[in-house]
Amino acid sequence: MMQKTNHTGPVDMEQGSHVDKNAIFENQLIQKENEQASLLCVAGRIAAVRSRADLWDIINNEILDLFNSQYYTLCLLSEDATTHYPFLHSRDKKLENGKVDSPIIHRQHPVNDGVFNLALSADQPVIFQLAALTQQKDIAPYVHYWFKLGIKEMMLVKITNANEDRGVLFLYSNKEGAFSSEKFNLLAGVADLLGTGMCNVLANEKIEQQMEEIDRYRQQLEEEKAYLIAEQSANRFSGFIGHSPEIQKIFRLISQVAPSDATVLLLGETGTGKELVARAIHEASPRRGKLMIKVNCAALPANLIESELFGHEKGSFTGASDRRIGKFELANNSTLFLDEIGELPPELQVKLLRALQEKEIERVGGGKTISVNVRIIAATNRNLEKEVSQNRFRSDLYYRLNVFPITLPPLRKRKEDIPALTSYFIERFSRNSGKKISGISQKAMEKLISYAWPGNIRELEHLIERAVLLTNKSIIKMIQLPEQIGAESSLNDKAFKILPLEEIEREYILKVLKICRGRISGPNGAATKLKMPATTLISKMQRLGIKKEHFVTGKEDGEA
Repeated sequence: MMQKTNHTGPVDMEQGSHVDKNAIFENQLIQKENEQASLLCVAGRIAAVRSRADLWDIINNEILDLFNSQYYTLCLLSEDATTHYPFLHSRDKKLENGKVDSPIIHRQHPVNDGVFNLALSADQPVIFQLAALTQQKDIAPYVHYWFKLGIKEMMLVKITNANEDRGVLFLYSNKEGAFSSEKFNLLAGVADLLGTGMCNVLANEKIEQQMEEIDRYRQQLEEEKAYLIAEQSANRFSGFIGHSPEIQKIFRLISQVAPSDATVLLLGETGTGKELVARAIHEASPRRGKLMIKVNCAALPANLIESELFGHEKGSFTGASDRRIGKFELANNSTLFLDEIGELPPELQVKLLRALQEKEIERVGGGKTISVNVRIIAATNRNLEKEVSQNRFRSDLYYRLNVFPITLPPLRKRKEDIPALTSYFIERFSRNSGKKISGISQKAMEKLISYAWPGNIRELEHLIERAVLLTNKSIIKMIQLPEQIGAESSLNDKAFKILPLEEIEREYILKVLKICRGRISGPNGAATKLKMPATTLISKMQRLGIKKEHFVTGKEDGEA
């Protein structure tokens, strides 16, 4: 029995040991198969990753559970390998680095922070106890951040791609003993997959960024081309015509201001050639290599001017089916001509002022600030000082625009230029219409010179075009000027007699006194009719030499 017992005892122990080894081996085999299955599943999903959001979903929904962790941070090495920064975090699909108010985990940190560098230099994952780490000097500030949030352990693994260190994956747990070395191989395999997925995402982001840049330049080139075609067809002048002292003064002002970046304000009546002067300033400036961009502030509805100036993002308002570049962006490093600036609505005046002062704009519906380098030339036929006094134009915008004002003379102030302008228009319109017209008769020219030209050069241009179309001879002998505005106004100007203001005032007071039958005060007196105190009227009469006999007898000075 003793031998049997002794014999049986050892045999049972060997069998039990054999069973335990088999169980351990089977467990290890099952664990390895599970790990391989997990890796295959993660690998398949990471292979399809195209964006940070895709990778974020995989780490949050699958990888965290594999390693009993609640949070993670995927950090990247900077290009100079001196700092690391978060690429993804379990609470954010897209991080904005460098924001002052962002948590400490969202900022850049030096590689040599006591944690990141150890994980980067280790051949396998590393486990840290945060309670012990926080006692060390010069430890990374994000360690204290996580410790205050209740994190007990963190496990770090190096991320590589093509045998190149790219970053570190941080896994966090709020339980002690959550991480073990048994999952090091699985984590290392996952890290290799993440390195591939992360590099794919970075490559896609770079491609998308390049495509956006290409699309932006393509759109800008298309708009510049369309704008240039429109401007070439609309351009009515090939250069300045005339040698009068007034136009020579404009030449001197252009030569003085063109080389600078100073803002220019062009003033003058409609049709005096403000756009021509703007083009001359641009062509004589260092910005002449780029197209001058024009915006007519009076030609667009108030609700579209902002989009025209600053552009808009897709879907920013009804009808905004695509992103559009505004005229400010189009005129970057060039000149922006704001015609009819006096017509700009008050709400747009504020935004224009900000763009001029800050040299920054924002597209409608967009939150991104865009820096622009634009030289401004504005034009108006309004009296902006009067508009400011009547609160229709902002004073601060007026002073911002009125850096270098140029007032263009009306055509009636430079009539010596009319023959040269007329010859130029006759030649141009004759060529366009296929006619051979050599000039204009002396009588017709005298008629042009005597006209007041309320529409200035533009009116002369249209009148000559009509005359060329109506003429069947080689010489224009008849000019049809507007009757009421032309001939009659010319005659009225000649017949008008200029009198001193005091004489006009004296005659008017005498007429009122005669109507009031000489009565000065009282309800029906002249002072009441003139809406002034009787004492004031008497003082005026004494100053103007009006005596009682002048209005009682109806006699004027000089009569018996």
